[in-house]
Amino acid sequence: MEKVYEFLKAAQVYYLATVEDDQPRVRPFGTVLVFEGKLYIQTGKVKPTSKQLAVNPKAEVCAFMNGSWLRLAGELVEDDRVQARKAMLDAYPELRSMYDENDGNTQVLYFKNATATFSSFTAAPEVITF
Repeated sequence: MEKVYEFLKAAQVYYLATVEDDQPRVRPFGTVLVFEGKLYIQTGKVKPTSKQLAVNPKAEVCAFMNGSWLRLAGELVEDDRVQARKAMLDAYPELRSMYDENDGNTQVLYFKNATATFSSFTAAPEVITF
């Protein structure tokens, strides 16, 4: 999992795919955190992303950097503890102009049953599960 975190952190931007009815939805994200041994992302509860994940928690992330890419598939599970929200916002203080761990909107989610696949045009894929 640490390799997945390091890749997403270094890439700075990754793309999160969710499903709305029968339509895939993809958007850029940038938050990633390892907290208590789990890989977390952050969004707002008022956003379509949150609503889509509430209906179908399956999601996939894709990031590209230096000729290699990562696809991370799994379920995103909400962690509604203030400690988890605070840890994310402490890691990304620039988000505090929009979010607060006690605002009722900040949402952090961790990957469960995750499969990460690292690929490139020149090497065999590497698969990591967590």
